[in-house]
Amino acid sequence: MEKNSITFDDFDLNKSLRNALSDLQLVHPTTIQEKAFPIMMSGRDVLGIAQTGTGKTFAYLLPCLKMWTFTKEKSPSILILVPTRELVAQVVQETEKLAKYSNLVVGGVYGGTSTGNQVLMIRKGLDVLVATPGRLLDFILSGDLKLKNIKRLIIDEVDEMLDLGFRPQLIRVFDFLPAKRQNIMFSATMSESVEVLINDFFNFPIKIEAARTGTPLEKIEQTAYQVPNFNTKINLLKLLLNEHSDMSKVLVFASTKRLSDIVFEAIESSFPDKIGVIHSDKAQNKRFETVMRFHSGEIRILVATDIIARGIDISEVTHVFNLDIPEEPEQYMHRIGRTGRADKKGIAISFMTEKEIEFQTAIEEMMNTKVPVLSNPENLELSDVLMEHEIPKVKMKTIAIKIAKKDESNAAFHAKSAKNSKVNNKIRLKEAMHMKYGKPKTRGMKKKSR
Repeated sequence: MEKNSITFDDFDLNKSLRNALSDLQLVHPTTIQEKAFPIMMSGRDVLGIAQTGTGKTFAYLLPCLKMWTFTKEKSPSILILVPTRELVAQVVQETEKLAKYSNLVVGGVYGGTSTGNQVLMIRKGLDVLVATPGRLLDFILSGDLKLKNIKRLIIDEVDEMLDLGFRPQLIRVFDFLPAKRQNIMFSATMSESVEVLINDFFNFPIKIEAARTGTPLEKIEQTAYQVPNFNTKINLLKLLLNEHSDMSKVLVFASTKRLSDIVFEAIESSFPDKIGVIHSDKAQNKRFETVMRFHSGEIRILVATDIIARGIDISEVTHVFNLDIPEEPEQYMHRIGRTGRADKKGIAISFMTEKEIEFQTAIEEMMNTKVPVLSNPENLELSDVLMEHEIPKVKMKTIAIKIAKKDESNAAFHAKSAKNSKVNNKIRLKEAMHMKYGKPKTRGMKKKSR
């Protein structure tokens, strides 16, 4: 995190928070923490724009916990909404660190698991509740949770939450909150959907920003390699991981769930029991377990998609690999921001094909920084096998075929020519004789002719 000249002593925190920060060996607030603290203490609504790794979790927790007062009420007074189970666990853990010397009770609820234990926790009583929107609504609608005492609502990673389609759930939650409350939102980007949410539901929030979106993080060394195709990227990844033992905690980004699985399957045999993969198709329990194993150092390599990785906070990531270049420059910043944290240096390495150069150029223009392209290792095996999405699409010329117009009667055959047409007008013998000779053939005919 970036340091400031002031210290946490300037925040006039209570003794329990000071002791907790001392245990964590934190002395200087980050820029976002310094800017957010006085505004949040004033009671105004706040919108914080902060990139990953700037200390935004403590930026909202410190003032909220300083303003918190003990109450006998069992329903929470602070509600923190986040997009994923992994982020619920992370925020609960960070809150517990700061609440170590107080009697504040914090708990988290999320989907993908049984509600039984979570219901018992809620009924026992909470001061701070961290939740994903869907599971929170489940408990509200079932009557197990009341939000009447909420004084502060925090929505973290709000841009990611909206991208994941949580807007309807958020709006439903707002209906159950007291009108008099303080709203705090933190986002990595100021998207149009975030602006709409602010205009509809918040009271002229004060905007604070830690750093301009797109500013490169100084502690991160960025490099790139240019390769012909995806399978060569796989070969290069394996080569670098084998040759560099300092790549001890590696986060590998792939743009899709399918590509994440392909990467995992391609290199798993080279690093048995040292690699994991997470994306939205994986069960929540499996994702959570994999993240915890990566966090503890049990596994060395974690392959992930962007959406899942935005919702986790893992310390001491040594290297971030971009196995493909994101089309949105901001997404690149989210990725590389996973390393170079907590005063440590980080390294971000990107692999790009010729088609991805334009994406890399857009990233460099946004950062106003040129990322050096390194020469490929001499022992790199260049693959000539293309993935399905890399195979050039052959465009066939469409030839319009004129179809004869059908007869309106939809007849199966053409009409016969006049000479071949036959009319079945059967004439009885006695009528034919009468027409030929003009004489009646029978008595009845004689009478009729008179």
